[in-house]
Amino acid sequence: MASKGAVPGELQASGSRPLKLGFVVDPLPELKAWKDSSVAMMQAAEARGHQVFAIDCATLGWRGAETGRSGGVYAMAARLQLRRAASPPAEHADDRDWYRAGDRTWMPLTDFDAVIMRKDPPFDFEYLTATWLLERAEASGVRVFNRPRALRDHSEKVAICEFPHFTPATLITRHATQLQQFIDEHADTILKPLDGMGGSQIFRIRHDDPNRNVVIETLTREGRRSIMAQRFVAEIAAGDKRILLIAGQPVPYCLARIPKAGETRGNLAAGGSGVAHELSPRDREIAAELGPILFERGLLLVGLDVIGSHLTEINVTSPTCMVEIRQQTGFDAAALFIAAVERECAIS
Repeated sequence: MASKGAVPGELQASGSRPLKLGFVVDPLPELKAWKDSSVAMMQAAEARGHQVFAIDCATLGWRGAETGRSGGVYAMAARLQLRRAASPPAEHADDRDWYRAGDRTWMPLTDFDAVIMRKDPPFDFEYLTATWLLERAEASGVRVFNRPRALRDHSEKVAICEFPHFTPATLITRHATQLQQFIDEHADTILKPLDGMGGSQIFRIRHDDPNRNVVIETLTREGRRSIMAQRFVAEIAAGDKRILLIAGQPVPYCLARIPKAGETRGNLAAGGSGVAHELSPRDREIAAELGPILFERGLLLVGLDVIGSHLTEINVTSPTCMVEIRQQTGFDAAALFIAAVERECAIS
């Protein structure tokens, strides 16, 4: 077991040269700097001597080569200077004074040593387009984490189907009859859309719930959209655990997101409270099997969601909880991630 605040030796910084890192993030004023893992990563990168740029995902584009003009993927980016934000800010306080941004300029992505894709879902057509463009940048030699193809190939809900021996009873379908049968069979279930985040549109449906029909109709959009049903796992009362994998290895602490009174969802965005714990033997068993597989596919950072002994989601787009783990244990997962980026850049 790693000691509190320690960084495993195999992921220590490689003594690499300063890097130019571009972070594809949501608009900076929208980030909750005092708890945002993307901000923690940028702060860790700057603290380790790297140049940090914010890339506006909405400006990603591609242009073919023309006479006198090189082609490729480009975007608007701004150099940042950072400070650690208050935690949390007072009510109505301005939480935007955590950075100073230089002028936004059009830059080819080949200018960066690495690009970190941290755009939050929804995984809509614009997100999909961003992965296509980032893959073109990757083909030009840009290192992109997580790899664009891996982002497309790993639906955060559906990806668990590859590891059914770790999951609770699960059904993915758009057919009401199958969903009704699943609810009757398991008596107490969770229904959720495949493209949700932060606990949005998650319903707990018991077999005697008078609203079960309308919930199924609403979530499936009258049978036009597939959803996920899972057997309700009572251990949610002890928290929905977020386990972070960095370069295939688990961070030694997870964050158990505990539902507030009267709630089923543990998501922090839904009002849950986060309590950091050391990983259990079962947590380590799941991480040991999934970590090397997912890392080999180009997923440098993954967030596994585990309730009790069951894997419920595999988060790859923008995993969080780094700040809460650091605040409660002293373990700096953001610095560990940047060390992994350094190592990947050094060996590429």
